[in-house]
Amino acid sequence: MTDPRILLLPGWQNSGPGHWQTLWESVHGDRRVEQHDWMRPLRGDWSARLEEEVLASPGPVVLAAHSLGCILVAAWAAHSRNTHKVRGALLVAPGDVERDDLRQLIPGWAPIVRKPLPFPAVMIAANDDPYCEAPRSRQLARDWGARFIDAGPGGHLNAESGLGDWPEGRKLLNEISKEKN
Repeated sequence: MTDPRILLLPGWQNSGPGHWQTLWESVHGDRRVEQHDWMRPLRGDWSARLEEEVLASPGPVVLAAHSLGCILVAAWAAHSRNTHKVRGALLVAPGDVERDDLRQLIPGWAPIVRKPLPFPAVMIAANDDPYCEAPRSRQLARDWGARFIDAGPGGHLNAESGLGDWPEGRKLLNEISKEKN
């Protein structure tokens, strides 16, 4: 079985130097899906970049998404004809872009696509995430057919959460990488 390529999908404003996605990229060689504009994200543009990276991969991929990256996975999966290349997805701390404050900051991302994902997925979210209330995270996991893991208190599960290279998340990613669709 071919090892999948790990595609990192940061959220709005990208993932900075202390973020687990950046550390995974430097330590494990995972591939960040670079977006043309991290500050003014356009759903269609971001979906097109993800599609390009999936198509450029010589074998299967596993998606490791954070925040707006989770919303991107759902939007992309609803329209792509290449979801068969995705072995699975780790969805971390989705951002609730349907909230009034986020809808204004990141226009064009609401409504959130709520179709079941056509590949296995695990969502992990904290119960005190300032960008998505816990019941909302659980509902998104149900909508997408993802297994839900409550991370307890941890904020937005980013660099400010003090996760470092986040070995617990990497363990989940490795489990997803070994699953067969």
